Amino acid sequence: MKEIYISTDIETDGPIPGQNSLLSIGSAAFVDFELVDTFSVNLKQLPDAEMDHRTKVEFWDKNQEAWEACRADMQDPDRAMRYYAEWLKDVERKYNGRVVFVGYPAGFDFTFVYWYLMKYNNYSPFSFSCIDMKTLAMAITKKPFKKCIKRNFPKHWLDSKNKHTHIALDDAIEQGEMFCKMMKDLK
Repeated sequence: MKEIYISTDIETDGPIPGQNSLLSIGSAAFVDFELVDTFSVNLKQLPDAEMDHRTKVEFWDKNQEAWEACRADMQDPDRAMRYYAEWLKDVERKYNGRVVFVGYPAGFDFTFVYWYLMKYNNYSPFSFSCIDMKTLAMAITKKPFKKCIKRNFPKHWLDSKNKHTHIALDDAIEQGEMFCKMMKDLK
């Protein structure tokens, strides 16, 4: 079965799922290194969670447009995650493949997405695994992990008409394009 790479970016109100809330998910599906579909949803904050003060001051207070974007048309988390899981299954059926989560850095984004999928759907279409673009960059460039940051990446990986806006879907598309360029270099 072919792999369908799901480049995913999220926005949150803190560093820990459950204690903090997932605010927005953006996912871009790539088949044969071409963008074929997208998904985006904004989620209401968890009732027992609270915004992390440091995240508010150091990130959201400096990115007001992104904050406003992720607070528009919010869905209850259970509904949002049901829609997301249904979209992933539809993509698998439509393109006859299996979804693979791709993130930058995956350790953060995947943790929230997996937690929310398990809490609200009791399963994850991604299973327990994901592709971390920083680790992939380390393998391709032969640089130490801590040096695998965007400013040290080959320029052609970063050549995109889509800019990093901190709006989840915009960033998922931008990062997905970068992932496809990385994979082409790997091959």
